[in-house]
Amino acid sequence: MNKETKSKFIKLRCNKCKNEQIIFGKAASPVKCLVCGDLLLEPTGGKSKIKARVLEVLE
Repeated sequence: MNKETKSKFIKLRCNKCKNEQIIFGKAASPVKCLVCGDLLLEPTGGKSKIKARVLEVLE
């Protein structure tokens, strides 16, 4: 039996400094850009609120 998870990793581009970063789509804590510290993702309890440009959803 093969169980697939619905959570995915997402490749984002920071709106402020254009740094590309891969994050977990259902993160439990806020995710900030590693370069400039701008908020990229805000947890909401389920799916997270993405505050940056989504470049790619990774399987």
